[in-house]
Amino acid sequence: MNSEPEAAKLHPTIAVWLMLAALAGTLLSCGPSGEPMTERPAQSNSSEQLQKLRLLAGQGNVQAQHHLATMYREGRGVPQDFAEATRWYRKAADQGYGPAQNDLGVAYGRGLGVAEDSAEAARWYQKAAEQGLALAQYNLAILYDAGEGVARNHAEAVRWYRKAAEAGYPDAQTNLGVAYARGQGVAQNDAEAAQWYRKAAEQGDSVAQNNLGAFYREGTGVRQDYAEAMRWYRRAADRGYAGAETNVGAAYANGQGVPQDLAEAARWYRKAADQGNVTSQFNLGALYRHGRGVPQDYAEAARWYRKAAEQGYPDAQFNLGFMYGNGWGVPQSNVQAYKWFSLAAASRELAARRGADVAAAAARNRDNAAASMTRAQISEATKLAAEFKAMPVRAVDERGKLTAVSAYEGPPGRD
Repeated sequence: MNSEPEAAKLHPTIAVWLMLAALAGTLLSCGPSGEPMTERPAQSNSSEQLQKLRLLAGQGNVQAQHHLATMYREGRGVPQDFAEATRWYRKAADQGYGPAQNDLGVAYGRGLGVAEDSAEAARWYQKAAEQGLALAQYNLAILYDAGEGVARNHAEAVRWYRKAAEAGYPDAQTNLGVAYARGQGVAQNDAEAAQWYRKAAEQGDSVAQNNLGAFYREGTGVRQDYAEAMRWYRRAADRGYAGAETNVGAAYANGQGVPQDLAEAARWYRKAADQGNVTSQFNLGALYRHGRGVPQDYAEAARWYRKAAEQGYPDAQFNLGFMYGNGWGVPQSNVQAYKWFSLAAASRELAARRGADVAAAAARNRDNAAASMTRAQISEATKLAAEFKAMPVRAVDERGKLTAVSAYEGPPGRD
């Protein structure tokens, strides 16, 4: 089966907030890049030490100001108060303290204690990024990729991703890999993409591990190796990453890198499906429909098809229409069949991914259902289709990264 790339929406304000609950002594606090972010006191909750921290902050100590801001942001040792957090972040940021500038950018990006303002977020990220703070460089790159708060500029995004990636920040390494894989802001280069995925994957980044697995499965930028693909998929799946759980399921379903085992495929699909992964929901429905790896159960098949269909997955919409048309696992309903076939037939994604003949089959099935319907029923079904709004796809990764999915999928609606 194909390994198809999908990308979550780019979020402009993804940041790691320093979890500073301590007030006495000093520890070096590091962000995910391993880069020192600030000095923080060791853990204590005494009011006396809180007073000392306030005194230091009031005297203009930037680390104390940033620390106090984070306590208010997280509600640790003080009542949670975003406005107060932002006030202290601003004091440190105005003195040129990079971590506070970054976190003030996050506050503007998310509307925490201030009105949401992506342009202002970008301004503060830029200040911190120019000081070499990898996290701010990454956040600024995300804004350029999304065109939020700044004009969209993929080349500028790549420039900032590269700075953070070269500093060892894994999120940036993954997104730089995505840029090379897509040829977005940089010349397309699968081998270079694989190198950056590997750097992030070796640091434990689940999305990069999954993407590297997909490259090995397809032989993209690396020599094709199903066993190596499975090794990387498993590393990400064992951390609960739904895209990788889907790919582990696909490997077992197809016998790629492991002996074929449909029961094991169903187990991994279920893990991802329970997290809202539409491909696994569809695949699990297909296994129940055909009794492969699980007992045949039309009702359970329809249940999983529905979960994916309601998230707008056209393959599942096609098959759910098929279930309603035949009364398999659901009460027979031409109105519901017409609705779901109509949605599948109108999907550009289905036509692009499965071919025009599959989209045409959805339209034919819709018309076949209509032949047994009254004009009132057709009108009702048409209205239901027009009013359909897909549920938001549950985010499994909110960092604007490519996720490659290789799935076991039979043709929609085919026996």
